Amino acid sequence: MNEPAPAYLKLKRYLLQHIVNGDYPPQSRLPSEKDLVMKFGVSRMTVNRAMRELTSAGVITRVQGVGSFVGDPKVESALLDVRSIRSEIAARGETHTVDVLVSESVAASATMARQFGIASGEPLFHSRLLHRADGKPLQLEDRFVSPACAPGYLDIDFQLEIPHHYLMRTAPLQRTEHVIEAEAANRRLAKWLNVNVGAPLLVLGRRTWSRDRVASVARLTHPAAKYRFVGSFHVGDSLHA
Repeated sequence: MNEPAPAYLKLKRYLLQHIVNGDYPPQSRLPSEKDLVMKFGVSRMTVNRAMRELTSAGVITRVQGVGSFVGDPKVESALLDVRSIRSEIAARGETHTVDVLVSESVAASATMARQFGIASGEPLFHSRLLHRADGKPLQLEDRFVSPACAPGYLDIDFQLEIPHHYLMRTAPLQRTEHVIEAEAANRRLAKWLNVNVGAPLLVLGRRTWSRDRVASVARLTHPAAKYRFVGSFHVGDSLHA
């Protein structure tokens, strides 16, 4: 005979179900811990554990001295595809804007030279863009580009044409490589992405090839509470197709 679920798990499932159903819409305030203790007849420790686990999962956010709030729905990005952040945002009915933080020509560091298969010191283009959805930071794009593949990269107006669109047009995609990492926000990333220092971040490293050479190396950083990657493939498919 199966043992009954612990009280904290029952409460967690109850809150999650009401959030999914829309009874508690995004950014709405949840009942206080005191109210939940009284309503369900459980201990403060039980309520605190349920709320803590929902917070860790990015479902809710807790503001000290204010209360707990339903988080915004997470944006989904197809992991195995190379898609436009602008198109993803527009598909949800939101407005995409971009802050251009850096646009420059640099000498390849030893690390970046290995990524591109070139000699250290050779020129690369570098851009750093902050993508926003309805004004809220969603993705920090730090990208290095091969001048041989995209000679006009620094001439484009990133407000009108983001790197994804330009590169797909000028350096046809041959194959791609993805690496996913998790990290905690340092002060600089926290400021750009409008999160607390130490907040969890999802980082997608993407390297793309065009005409048998590395065209671009990008690091795409997202607030973990607002973003997730989704991917699927069939046995026999090539992940780098």
